[in-house]
Amino acid sequence: MNILIAGGSGFLGTALTKSFVSDGHKVFVLTRRAKKIKNVESILWDGKTLNGWAHRMNEMDVVIHLTGKSLSTFPWTRAKKQSFLDSRLTPGLLLASAIEASGKRPSIFVQASGINYYGLSGSLADESTPPADDFSAQLAVQSEDATKALDDLGVRRIITRSAPVLDKKAILFALIALPVKLFFGGPFGSGKQAMPWIHIRDWVGAVRFLIANENAHGAYNLIAPAQTSNAEFNKTLAEVLHRPYWFPYPEFLMRNILGEMSVLILDGRFSQPKRLLESGYQYQFPSLKEALEDLM
Repeated sequence: MNILIAGGSGFLGTALTKSFVSDGHKVFVLTRRAKKIKNVESILWDGKTLNGWAHRMNEMDVVIHLTGKSLSTFPWTRAKKQSFLDSRLTPGLLLASAIEASGKRPSIFVQASGINYYGLSGSLADESTPPADDFSAQLAVQSEDATKALDDLGVRRIITRSAPVLDKKAILFALIALPVKLFFGGPFGSGKQAMPWIHIRDWVGAVRFLIANENAHGAYNLIAPAQTSNAEFNKTLAEVLHRPYWFPYPEFLMRNILGEMSVLILDGRFSQPKRLLESGYQYQFPSLKEALEDLM
């Protein structure tokens, strides 16, 4: 297959690219700066216009949209919030426009989204749960809606509402693990809030599974099957790293330091990968301890 990845230079895109290339697929990466990667072709774009690259859409079988600035940077100023939105919305609209204008359209489109779609509180969520009204939830809603027009063009659109991906290169995971590594491990705030996660290999495996499954379409939660609290996550991490686990980090202190971004750590709604499990995906790392031992 010919596979086009927008946002392919990040750690998720890099992991996907390696997996596809190892199986003999041809990968094209939309990028602002050309990079020499074996068996990967860079296609230059500015992320703002169709100029110079849109005609290449005729060659593609699969398009994967991973663009978007990481939310793991603070403080969340008004300008930064707008950049979070623009970095997702504009590329999504461009990709949808390029597909609509192409003579030979790709058959599959994968749209990256987030588990924060369901909000920061409430009962156990699955793919049928409506979106919340907070900033991160509406960011996910608007990102998904940017490519909604593809549903009427005969393109199988898959929406991956991903939990934070556990990988050594992931900023949020490094931020969470740092206190434990420095022998100051403990729960963040009450520790009762959800700490969603998925191992990088399961994230790649799930994306590829859904692409290969001809019946897969619509939204899927890419999250480990067991509900994990923040306290459970940090305690398990401390055990794996052979570090102490003792006092909680005061909520007020973390909110003062991180500002609004602290909701990613101090708040969280428990969710489940209902549709992914029903479709038959087999997790490589369903257990948090197994996942952390593999990474550490």
